[in-house]
Amino acid sequence: MSTAPVEVQEPGIDQSTRADLPWKVLVWNDPINTMSYVAFVFQKLFGYSKDKAHALMLDVHLKGKAVVSHGPREKAELDVFRLHEHGLWATMEHDS
Repeated sequence: MSTAPVEVQEPGIDQSTRADLPWKVLVWNDPINTMSYVAFVFQKLFGYSKDKAHALMLDVHLKGKAVVSHGPREKAELDVFRLHEHGLWATMEHDS
C-alpha cells in the first residue's frame, strides 16, 4: 500500500500570524480611589512627573479613562497587574 503525495498549503496571513501590534494600558475612573492617590500611583509606578501624573489623573476623572502606558504585550500585562495591586481599575488593548 502506498500513499499519494499530499499538497500542503501555506497558511495565509491573518489575525493570528500578523506581527503583534503594540498594546496600551488604560486606567478607568472608579468611585473609590481619590484623585490624589491615583496621581501618586502614576508617579510611583511609571516615574511620571507630578504634572504629568496630575494631567493623566484628570483625564481619568473627567473623561472616564486615560492611557498610562504602551508597549509589548508582556509589559502591558505587568503594568495592568501592578495597577490592580494598587487598587486601580486597569485594562489593556491593542493600540490601533
